[in-house]
Amino acid sequence: MNLSTRSLPERPAPPSAARTALRSAAAPLIAGVLTLGCLTAWTLAGNAGTPAELRVTEGRILVPSNTKATAAFFTISNTGTTPDELTGVTGPAGHQAMVGRDVEVAEGAHRMEMAGAVSVPARGALRMTPTDLDVMVSPPPRLAPGDRVVFTLHFRDSGPVKAEAVAVRPGRLEP
Repeated sequence: MNLSTRSLPERPAPPSAARTALRSAAAPLIAGVLTLGCLTAWTLAGNAGTPAELRVTEGRILVPSNTKATAAFFTISNTGTTPDELTGVTGPAGHQAMVGRDVEVAEGAHRMEMAGAVSVPARGALRMTPTDLDVMVSPPPRLAPGDRVVFTLHFRDSGPVKAEAVAVRPGRLEP
């Protein structure tokens, strides 16, 4: 038997390092692309939610009946699918403003206390009233019915929102 004429079976060449790296990266890369595609489709379909979209309306401030404080109140609407929180308020220069809540301390006796952060629900509204949640302004500005006062409402996630309140007599919604 002649060994020189006998051919040995060919062995395949070992894969190159680049080809091995490409094969090992293919599965995670495909999984990542599929995940990103699914998340994009979910978001485009509106299922990922929208940030809070706030609008402040119906601003009123009571013509003060005493020299200590008065109250302003607003309706804050949120058309987004994410809730937000009212965290504070800035009033006119020279006047302190805070979000307050009327608390019953005894039969027929009430007092105001700081409310802290107040939720503005997703696709809902926060309605302030002079007898529940409002903005306490101290000392009260000199006001006549129809006067307008600008406030800045501060929210946890949304930017500050300027809101105007028209002066009304207690018990009335119009100047």
